[in-house]
Amino acid sequence: MTPITEVEGRRLALSNLDKVLYPSSGFTKGELLHYYATTAHAMLSHLVNRPLSFLRFPDGPDGQQFFAKNVPPGTPDWVRTADVPHTDGTARQIVVQDLATLMWAANLVTEFHTPQWQCDAPGVADRLVLDLDPGEPATVVECCRVALWLRERLAADGIEAYAKTSGAKGLHLLAHLEPTPSEQVTAYAKQLAVQAEREFPELVTHRMKRSLRPGKVFVDFSQNAAAKTTATPYTLRARAEPTVSAPVTWDEVADCTDAAQLVYLATDITPRLERYGDLLDPLLDLDHARPLP
Repeated sequence: MTPITEVEGRRLALSNLDKVLYPSSGFTKGELLHYYATTAHAMLSHLVNRPLSFLRFPDGPDGQQFFAKNVPPGTPDWVRTADVPHTDGTARQIVVQDLATLMWAANLVTEFHTPQWQCDAPGVADRLVLDLDPGEPATVVECCRVALWLRERLAADGIEAYAKTSGAKGLHLLAHLEPTPSEQVTAYAKQLAVQAEREFPELVTHRMKRSLRPGKVFVDFSQNAAAKTTATPYTLRARAEPTVSAPVTWDEVADCTDAAQLVYLATDITPRLERYGDLLDPLLDLDHARPLP
């Protein structure tokens, strides 16, 4: 029988708690749900008022994975949804506003992906993102070198950058903006990527073409487009291990000499929150929002 749990007055059926999702470590669905319950105080702030896209992996990272934006069948009527414009029409998507909705969504076994804009202003970004993706044999170590340069470049424009791991191979840089059309943010981010390539021609590419990427860091500016999403801070990823897209300090970025130094598992996050708090908290503070130059 599926156990029924009450979360903030909502009754949830949390299923298959003993199911192993990550075979290499034995990490179970119950542990996944516990992770989200214990990190919700930090994660929810980055989900609130942003339409959610799902990357579901119900049988673990080695099983079928599928991306979905529409509201899943059987969604409780108390879960908030929003109409989101897309090029082919309007889609109704989940908005995670509270712990009960977070736990309901986590029970589907999904990565959480969100855009750089909020539901009440589609296509008007309040965040900038640069996704640094290393092409083998490059690793996150090379991403860190590029990230430090981009941090200084953004600072020259009066914009403060914050870093998190992608939870996969790379690094994400984020910044808090005054509301700005996504097209303008994308154009500015592309300029930064092109400048990074000029600064490090042997190390950086701003073009997505696969043949250009081995041994280089791809500075992906395209996730600023209104239609794109990025892994939400603190989401678990569908990888061999239960890795997390985890905020990191700039000292950790500067000191990284081995890719393993910036791999964070679900079990690492609570101690990091106890030590640092939410390192991305300035992204939530309007006083930290900056205009594009």
